[in-house]
Amino acid sequence: MNTSLDRNALLIGTQWRRPETDAMIEVISPHSEDVVARVPEGSAADIDSAVIAAREAFDRGPWPRMAPDERIEVVARLSALYAARLEEMATVISTEMGSPISFSNLAQAPAPWMMIEAFTKIAREFPWEETRAGALGGEVMVRREAVGVVAAIPPWNVPQFTVLSKVIPALLAGCTIVVKPAPETPLDSYLLADLLIEAGVPEGVVSIVAGGREVGEHLVRHPGVDKVAFTGSTEAGRKIGAICGEQLKRCSLELGGKSAAIVLDDADLTTVVEGMKFLGVMNSGQACVAQTRVLVSRERHDEVAEALAEGIGSMVVGDPLDPATEIGPMVARRQQERVNSYIEIGRQEGARLLTGGTGRPDGLESGWYVRPTVFAGVDNSMRIAQEEIFGPVLSVIAYDDVDDAVRIANDSDYGLAGTVWTGDRDAGLGVARRVRTGTYGVNTYTMDFAAPFGGFKASGVGREFGPEGLAQYTELKSVYLGEPAPGADS
Repeated sequence: MNTSLDRNALLIGTQWRRPETDAMIEVISPHSEDVVARVPEGSAADIDSAVIAAREAFDRGPWPRMAPDERIEVVARLSALYAARLEEMATVISTEMGSPISFSNLAQAPAPWMMIEAFTKIAREFPWEETRAGALGGEVMVRREAVGVVAAIPPWNVPQFTVLSKVIPALLAGCTIVVKPAPETPLDSYLLADLLIEAGVPEGVVSIVAGGREVGEHLVRHPGVDKVAFTGSTEAGRKIGAICGEQLKRCSLELGGKSAAIVLDDADLTTVVEGMKFLGVMNSGQACVAQTRVLVSRERHDEVAEALAEGIGSMVVGDPLDPATEIGPMVARRQQERVNSYIEIGRQEGARLLTGGTGRPDGLESGWYVRPTVFAGVDNSMRIAQEEIFGPVLSVIAYDDVDDAVRIANDSDYGLAGTVWTGDRDAGLGVARRVRTGTYGVNTYTMDFAAPFGGFKASGVGREFGPEGLAQYTELKSVYLGEPAPGADS
């Protein structure tokens, strides 16, 4: 049975081509468990073709040799085209991975478009070439040149957000790029491919080849690739980093998190609960920046934990395409089983289950659903407090004083995000300065595209967004010019 979302070709070198094999990916609805589309499964041979096209376009094509303003013009066209397809993009993502349509309309589709707009502005102001006074006399030109052929490997949880955080700065820098989407979420990448072609991205510059881990590793190891940009698990990131280290290949890794929300005693309880209903279980808990550890003073622990349990437990679980749904399914059965196994681990470790637990939510006969869950009385040494669950599971942890709260927040292998909740902004900033994470929020949390995003410790290497994110796709070249030309301005 064919569906309207079926495809039969791969984007190789910004052109549609038949795949090298007949292997297909069946995209399964996490809600109905039915097949919603079939698309080609990329092979190592398809990756080879994509890298050859990218290498040729970079080494001999016009794209890296264009003036930055010419590349910016192409990306600006892409932005206009993207803006016209936001509703369609949101629906596709919710269909393939189960993100609630309310979240897809809020973040999954519009945030990538806002990112394109932000990077376009950054590129216009970026110091692609500057002349400095040399320390030894004379002048030195510093150029920022494209790093080369980029391998981009996004995850399935926020597929467009993570792919465009790589594709857009790579394009603006003059790189060529091969994207390997996750097999769970290839459909949104086809819509992006159509838009790239329509925007006028030249031949050879972009390829999109969905496939599994073996195909991804083949791309990472490929000698024609100059840089790898990866978002995903810390386990996979360690392996990619090791391969890149062996080959002295550039890499940027945006990995996992176990973020802590520190609730100070003067925090407004209603604000905290509403904040955690979004930040704690955003995208059904399938978010690397989710605030899954809630740190509360011993005096307020029970009060806050009970309020969180009531708020999280009352969230609407159901069909991701229903606008009323707040918690959708997990992306796959294995993810549902993983999250439920952690809920059982929490019970065995002695944490107190306030709401949720294992078992299918009421009224849902199919789909990979998990009941939104809150544990109280959690010790930070427990596995549910130390390991990334990637589902709608919150752990409430007691602290003695603010110093103890900061210690607990930092007692983690991760350092991606975090928040502090307080009526005193200055006190919040004081906490923010002490917690070792790459991003932080006071009474809120967001990723602002003008500022760098990334993590400390096992949460990754490098940064995305802001001028720092664009710089990740460039190499620095210094050119000694000698004395200034006669008559030049001093």
